[in-house]
Amino acid sequence: MEISFYHLTLQPLNVALPKLLLKVIGANMKAVIKVPSDVQMDDVDQALWTFDKESFLPHDTEKSKFKEDQPIYITTGEDNPNSAEVLVITDGAAASLLDGYTRVLEMFDGNNPTIVEQARERWTTYKEAGHDLTYWQQTETGGWNKKG
Repeated sequence: MEISFYHLTLQPLNVALPKLLLKVIGANMKAVIKVPSDVQMDDVDQALWTFDKESFLPHDTEKSKFKEDQPIYITTGEDNPNSAEVLVITDGAAASLLDGYTRVLEMFDGNNPTIVEQARERWTTYKEAGHDLTYWQQTETGGWNKKG
């Protein structure tokens, strides 16, 4: 499994996440976004509705009645009702069930030392488990550079 770490240093999650999700949807893939709390779930939900007047990212949360119909599903749990191929882990959330996903995107706040340390620990755990790991750092323009 490919696991990519996205180190947020210049733009916050609510700006960077929609751009990555546009690529996921553009590749005809579905995503589950794992957040650590209801507050973050509501923040991500709001960000996906308002990030760009010209774009729309169809999504819903674990509060929805039609979870399986959404290409992007936001949850605090381990569920994958839309049979997503991509798992996005945010804000230091932990995911214990990676089975069924082909890609995992770990997005973490590079300005929070606790979150950075947690990301390093997960990197080590994933590496020991034999996963293919990549590390991406934000550019000045909001894009991503793959680092060694």
